[in-house]
Amino acid sequence: MTAITAAVVRTKGGPWSLEALELDELRDDEVLVRIKGVGICHTDLSIRDEYLPLRLPIVLGHEGAGVIERVGTRVKSLQPGDHVVLAPLSCGACGNCQSGLQVYCEQFLPLNIGLRRPDGSATLRAAEGKMHGAFFGQSSFATLALANERNAIKVPRDVPLEMLGPLGCGIQAGAGTILNALRPKAGASLAVFGAGSVGLSAIMAARLVGCTTIVAVDVKENRLQLARELGATHVINNASGNVVDQIKQLTAGRGVDFSLDATALPAVIRQAFDCLATPGVCAVLGLARHGTEVSFDINSLGNGRTVRGVTEGEGVPKVFIPALIELWRQGRFPFDRLIRTYDFADINQAAADIASGETLKPVLLMP
Repeated sequence: MTAITAAVVRTKGGPWSLEALELDELRDDEVLVRIKGVGICHTDLSIRDEYLPLRLPIVLGHEGAGVIERVGTRVKSLQPGDHVVLAPLSCGACGNCQSGLQVYCEQFLPLNIGLRRPDGSATLRAAEGKMHGAFFGQSSFATLALANERNAIKVPRDVPLEMLGPLGCGIQAGAGTILNALRPKAGASLAVFGAGSVGLSAIMAARLVGCTTIVAVDVKENRLQLARELGATHVINNASGNVVDQIKQLTAGRGVDFSLDATALPAVIRQAFDCLATPGVCAVLGLARHGTEVSFDINSLGNGRTVRGVTEGEGVPKVFIPALIELWRQGRFPFDRLIRTYDFADINQAAADIASGETLKPVLLMP
């Protein structure tokens, strides 16, 4: 066992506390990563607040980035000293994994929110006994984390490692929904509902592929201003009247070719659907409270409109994350503008700031 410091949630909606824990020994297919920076995602807040009823106490964190300290005997593609971003874990053996859709791995849920290794063993231990961990195959709200060779993505050593963690989830989710899932052609139109880190990443990606009408919808003026700077051609405050009508006015009554919802709010998802052209595609991202439902007029689907869910941007992380880094290097994907850093000890302030909208993407820096 290895001594670590980790942020633990012990009660529903409760604060994180930094605690001394023990990390299990390295398995043959695992890597030990010293975390340098880890993003806070709304999914971490949702699990803390039991939108999905996972077991407590728990160590969350699924946007980790760090340096490999040790590797298991069966690990071939990584070595100590490598810089890595940690992404969701997949089995590598099912049909979806074999076809390049590991984000839809048939074992995705048990591997990422089962809070144990596939064999049922725990990765963390507290003084009073087992601690729930292995969240998204990492539990990276910690000074050290165990990951698998499959979900540790090697990245160049000459880029700021501390800021790269959010590429493992939120930023690749937004950008990938555009680049991998929706794939709009040059000249297409898009409306993005929710100008947080996911939505803004989608807007930057839409500009990359040549969308000529990019509408950002949010209720915070500072986010809408940033959306303009990052590529939105139009912005709409969702408190300013009928958003669907405003979008149709911007598109000569037609509606948009694509829409993306990053809010997971049923009323907003309905707006994202209703503003579509014929045909059009609405992509739904985000984690809602378990059991949340959305309704549509079924006749609205008869004209070729589509509503589809997208997970993690549908990319192959070992290919897609390095590609996003190269786009950043070229100045074409400035995701660093979304990030604000905090000391690890300030995790509760960082969580409050992302919940209030004051910060788009907090990244915790380890001591």
